[in-house]
Parts: sequence; structure tokens; C-alpha cells
Amino acid sequence: MDATKLTAEVWAGLGGDDADLRRLTITGPAHVLPSVFPATAVATATVAAATLGVARLWRPGGGPDALPQVAVDTRHAAIACHSERYVEVVGHDLGELWSSIAGVYAAADGWIRLHTNFRAHRRAALATLGLDDDGDPRPDRSAVGTAVARWKAVDLEDAIYAAGGCAAALRSADEWLASEPAAAVGAQPLVAITPLGDAPHPGPKASSPGNGPLAGLRVLDLTRSIAGPVAGRFLAAYGADVLRIDAPPGDDSRILIADTTVGKRSALLDLHDPAAREQFEQLVADADVVLCAYRPGALDGLGYGPAALAALRPGLVVATLSAYGDRGPWGDRRGFDSLVQMATGIAEVGRCAAGSDTPVPLPVQLLDHASGYLLAAGVASALARRQAGGGSWHVRVALARTATWLLGLPHTGALDVPGLPSELPDDVAVDLHGPLGHSRHVACPGAIVGAAPSWRSGPVPLGSSEIAFENPHIAG
Repeated sequence: MDATKLTAEVWAGLGGDDADLRRLTITGPAHVLPSVFPATAVATATVAAATLGVARLWRPGGGPDALPQVAVDTRHAAIACHSERYVEVVGHDLGELWSSIAGVYAAADGWIRLHTNFRAHRRAALATLGLDDDGDPRPDRSAVGTAVARWKAVDLEDAIYAAGGCAAALRSADEWLASEPAAAVGAQPLVAITPLGDAPHPGPKASSPGNGPLAGLRVLDLTRSIAGPVAGRFLAAYGADVLRIDAPPGDDSRILIADTTVGKRSALLDLHDPAAREQFEQLVADADVVLCAYRPGALDGLGYGPAALAALRPGLVVATLSAYGDRGPWGDRRGFDSLVQMATGIAEVGRCAAGSDTPVPLPVQLLDHASGYLLAAGVASALARRQAGGGSWHVRVALARTATWLLGLPHTGALDVPGLPSELPDDVAVDLHGPLGHSRHVACPGAIVGAAPSWRSGPVPLGSSEIAFENPHIAG
């Protein structure tokens, strides 16, 4: 399946007009990412849908025929789905993306992947394996591998989850598609957009091409890792005022902070503190969009589920991203791209296609990046609905739903393409300056003619900003 046809499928699912697709130009090679799956087409289509969504909101000339031209290059979209590997901050060592013990291990009856990048998840995995995280010397991969080999893969997966961590046993695609979690996540659209309640029609948004099509839009970004931050980063590239909120002291990879906080500001709030809750509720009342990528139920437990957020700010768009959806037997499971690839059979399909003994994941964190762009596209679609008739809206995207979509596409990828360059090409790079100094990034993929995306500042340290939005609000 080529990128143009795939974009049409995604755009139709978002409620987009077929006529809008005539304004889209896709260039570049059909295959950039080496995979049995149509990975390049998926990267391109999700970027295209998000960019079309912003263009549909903007329409600088007014009227239904004013959609500006949109252009997406397949090579740029593919490189952008590896942005965390290319980010550089001059004079800073960003460390490694993965924890020293994260990765794939041989269990007694198959394979399992541990995700230990966050402190709590590492402790849960090691405690389950009977290893001491605070000992001297600390456990290495050899010790972890020996402990994992004593377990059946699914039993260890369940035990680590029960301990508050996250892991995924390798399954085949058929095993996944026949499972209850797959049925639950497959019952929802690729991007689910549902009303949260009534709210007044906000009126047309002022057009501010000099500051970006989304100038004046306020986005509260409650995300970390990759997928959720990618959505906020994309909105920021078109002028949205994006404020990221983390619980103190802030826990995320230095690489991912550098990669995904461009164009944003960042503050810390402890939502267990009454004074902080007041500040948070004021932020929600001032926002147009809340992005949330915490485990399903986490914010609900604090009294801030989607309906409660919309009650604080009628007309709000709440966009939630999860690993395995928010319903069914895995509806409350933590998860990440690398784990979802194992659980849904993507890594097993890759193993068979490559003739490998070990799991073979996608060449990039495609589920994360594609889901991030799908979330941004869903936000744009919900904002268009709000412009047309008011209301509060809930947008839902799940990594496992994106994975199931990918599994259902024809295997029209290519395993023999050279793949991505080792160094970031200058023609898709952008140099920025911010609190961390000079940084270099993959430029935002896709473009609206007359309103090319750009970030106004480089990455920021977590907690470095005031707890307030920066830009004046523009209704709509």
C-alpha cells in the first residue's frame, strides 16, 4: 500500500473531506525504512494526516475551498521517526537511550523484553527476578539473563506487571489477534474522537500566519517518553503554546527531553499537593487542549479524568494516549513501543521475515512516532469539530491499536533498502538555541505552503518554566 492511499484511509477515518487530499503532494522514495511492513508509508501517512489537520484548521483565505497546499516527503518522514537517535546538544553528553539492562532475553520457553528506563520499572523487574537493584555490584545483563531463563515468558510478564513494572513476552501475530486484549483495542477506531459534553461555539480562530496557524492555541502536555511528546512537539511547530507538566523531580531520558521539548516550556507540579492542584486546575481552565499519556486511570485516580477536565473547561479537547487502550483485560497496563511490538507479534513477523532466531523489531520506534502524529491529527480534527459546532471532545489513540492496524496492512515493505543514514542529513536538520545551548534536530516533517513548521526555541530542562501559559489566548 502506498503512502497516498494510506493517507486517504487515515484522513477518512478522521472525518476529512476527500477533496482535501487534492491539496496534498507526497514526494520521495516508496521505501526508506527496511521492513516487511509498509513502514515508510505509515510514517508518511500519519505525518500527512496531522499536517492536513492543521491546514484544515487554518484555511487562511476563509471558506471551504481555502485549504492550503500540503507537502510531505517520505524520506523526511522516515528520518523524523528516528528523531531521538539524531538529536545533539553541543557540549552535553545525553547518555544512552536505553537502560543497561533493558532489552530482549531468552526465557525458559521463548522470549521476553524488559523495559527498565524508568527507575520504578527497573526496581519492579529486578525485584521480581530476585535481584538487588541497590547492591554492589549492581546486576548486569548476564545476571538478569540467568534469572529470566528460569521463568516462562508469559508468567514473568504477568509477575513484573503485578509488581508495578512492565515487560512483554513475544507472541505471534495470530496469538495476539485471537486474544481478548486485541479484541478490546480493535473495537475502537484508529483514532477515536467522541464528545465529552456540550460547550458554546467558540467562534472562528484568528488567523496569525506570522506566528503559525495554531498561534494562540494553548496545550497542556502531560506526557513523557516518545509518542505523547511527539504530538505536543508537532503542535508547537505550528505555533501552539505548549506547556509540559511533570511530577517532581521529573523522570525521563535526557535524550528524549532534548528531542521532544523543542518549542515547549516545562514546569513541575505535584498533583497530590492541594496548592499544586489549584494551579493545575487554573491551567486546565486556560487550556484548549490537554494531552495525556499516563497509564489509563492514573489521572482519574487524582480526580482528573477526561470528563472532569472538560467540566473545568467546557470546550476542552482531551487527547489520551495509552499502550493497550483503556478497556479490556489490558486496559490498565503500562507499555511502550518496544513492548507492544513484542506483545502484538510485530517482532515475531520481523523475526520470520529476516530468518532470525531472535525477535526483530521495526527499524524505528514507529508505533510511538506514528501514534504521536495520529494523536496530533485527532486533536486537529476535534478542534475543527469544536470550531464548527462547539462541544468538548475526547481523542483516544493506543499503541496496540496502531500495531493492529499495521499488522492488517499488506506486507508491501522492503527488507533490502539501505535504511536511514548514520548522520543527520543537512537538508532535514534544524539548529536551535535555548536554555541548554546550541542543539541540532530533525526538522518537523511535512509543510503547509505559506506556513512552514518551525520551533521558536530549543529544548528545555524539565521544570525550568513558570507554571503558566505564555501566549495570549485566541478563542477557537
